[in-house]
Amino acid sequence: MDKLNDVAIFVSHYGYLAIFLLVFLQEIGIPNPVTNELVLMFGGYLSYFGSLSLVKVIVTVILADVSGTCLLFFSFYFFGNWLFSHKPKWFPVKAGTIDRLKRYVHRRGTFGIFIGRLTPFLRGYVSVAAGILRIRPKKFVTIVTFSALTWSGGLVAIGWMVAPYWNIAIDNLGIIQNILLLALIVAAITITGWYVLRSKPFSKSGGLDNAKPSPSLKLE
Repeated sequence: MDKLNDVAIFVSHYGYLAIFLLVFLQEIGIPNPVTNELVLMFGGYLSYFGSLSLVKVIVTVILADVSGTCLLFFSFYFFGNWLFSHKPKWFPVKAGTIDRLKRYVHRRGTFGIFIGRLTPFLRGYVSVAAGILRIRPKKFVTIVTFSALTWSGGLVAIGWMVAPYWNIAIDNLGIIQNILLLALIVAAITITGWYVLRSKPFSKSGGLDNAKPSPSLKLE
């Protein structure tokens, strides 16, 4: 609780800069005194009571999220193979963990990166795996921008909505995270399924592929 109070004072005093630094450092693997989720929700809390602008907080956390993630991604995009081949003592990531995530990203592709970036404790590892696999930077930046808007922006919005009930929300933070993650996964699967079904014509008998125009119609 003391750490939470210290972070609250820090964010209240330095505002957007404090939020940016805390989120950015967490994204590059430097742990904060409290979880990123609390920082994001507290930004929404301050916005509700007028200390900060909700729009500016959301823009700040998206920039911090994308900046930190891209720094991690490009570090492993250019130097990942060297790091794993030399295995310096200070390097904290286990090769086995990254190998499993590489297989996951390779198998799931774009959708896997997006879902991974929405999953606590996997977010940074997914960026490392994507960098080692040398995912196209333009594609990766696009994915993480949408994931930052969804996850970081979503938690700020939740902090704004639960501000009048802040103490209750903090006591049930884990439940809030799980509900948000489940809602985002369901939404992502629904949108992806709709896109796939919409883009692929029916191929079975009686489907659209086999439909023939009426002989009485003249197609121009």
